[in-house]
Formats: sequence, structure tokens, C-alpha cells
Amino acid sequence: MAERERETVVVGDSGRGGGGTIVAVIAVIALLVVLFLVFGRGLIGGGETKEIKADVDISAPSGGGSGS
Repeated sequence: MAERERETVVVGDSGRGGGGTIVAVIAVIALLVVLFLVFGRGLIGGGETKEIKADVDISAPSGGGSGS
């Protein structure tokens, strides 16, 4: 038997997908800008510190018995 040589040609679609990648990159950049505007404004300028007063009264009732 004679050996036959097989040749396989794979054709890629290199022209497709470039537009989708560009749209994805622009969407990620837009999301980062929105998140920065919502949450990160005080990160650059330092922002003002806020004082939180947490005065809590934790006095227990005086009755030193069991649960009844």
C-alpha cells in the first residue's frame, strides 16, 4: 500500500471579534469611571472625616434571678 499524505488546512476568522473586544473594553472603562464618581471622590482629596457618636446605654435590669 502506498502511503498517502494528508494535509489539513485550518482557516481562522481573524477579522471577527475585534469589534466586540473594543466594546467590552469601553464598557469596562465606563463602569470604572462611574464607580469612581460614586464611591471614590473622597479618596483623592482625602475628604473630611466624619465623627460618629455611638453612645449606647447597656444597663441591664436589676433582678438577678433565673429566667422566670
